[in-house]
Amino acid sequence: MVRGWEDRIVNTIVVLILGLAALAAIVPLMYVIAVSITPFSEVLKNGGFILIPKSVTFSAYHKLFTETHIPKAFWVTIFITVVGTLVNLILTSLMAYPLSRRNLPGRSYFLLMVIFTMLFSGGLIPTYLVVKSLGLLDSVWSMILPNAIWSFNILIMKSFFESLPEELFESARMDGAKEFRILWQIVLPLSVPSMLTIGLFYMVGHWNEFFQAIMFVTDRHLFPLQVVIREILIMSQQPLENAENILPTETMQMAAVVTACLPIILVYPFIQKHFTKGMLMGSIKG
Repeated sequence: MVRGWEDRIVNTIVVLILGLAALAAIVPLMYVIAVSITPFSEVLKNGGFILIPKSVTFSAYHKLFTETHIPKAFWVTIFITVVGTLVNLILTSLMAYPLSRRNLPGRSYFLLMVIFTMLFSGGLIPTYLVVKSLGLLDSVWSMILPNAIWSFNILIMKSFFESLPEELFESARMDGAKEFRILWQIVLPLSVPSMLTIGLFYMVGHWNEFFQAIMFVTDRHLFPLQVVIREILIMSQQPLENAENILPTETMQMAAVVTACLPIILVYPFIQKHFTKGMLMGSIKG
């Protein structure tokens, strides 16, 4: 196919727009990483803006992990992310599978309740009272259980389960398999792309946990990473005479931001190949 000059102009404009969008995403990331590994004196000399550091030092990371609560917060966040994602996937699968079966009694009623929770919620105060009555305040479980199931992810997984051939379920039942065995040995192995996609949603949500932590947790030893980084950034804006300790420098602030972002950035490429496939298969039946 021979492309005309109109197609070339359109392609050029699209490439330019995508290039600008890529720069808008890459340049801030380069700036944060560059400042975090640059000596603070060089940062001051360059007015605080550096993209390519002339000298490299990891002193900001050393101070961050030795003079702050970052190490403890890091492990709290890892626990919330790993355990919380497992809880999310287990409960979402157990709820999405029966909803995907058309012979489930009251199926339309349960689907209506799931959709209703996407549009309306009980509110902040009722949620706090429920968490308090369950004895979850000042506990890592207060950052896991209140969001154990996301309604949107249930609908995605339900649609994926419905797209599986019905003959698989019929042959398994003829062989004497019960519903739980069908889910464990047939449905879940075929649902890896969808599970990884939904797992990524849950994982990012737990890694960036902030709101529930400041609402339900007062023990500083249980603060997740995002809350501790927020404190570091707030400390940097305090007047020096009001600060009890040495204020975190700009390099320490950027090192804290990199510490929060880097694990997700490293994990995403390994899941990316399943991401588009999982979203399409979970949203379109056929």
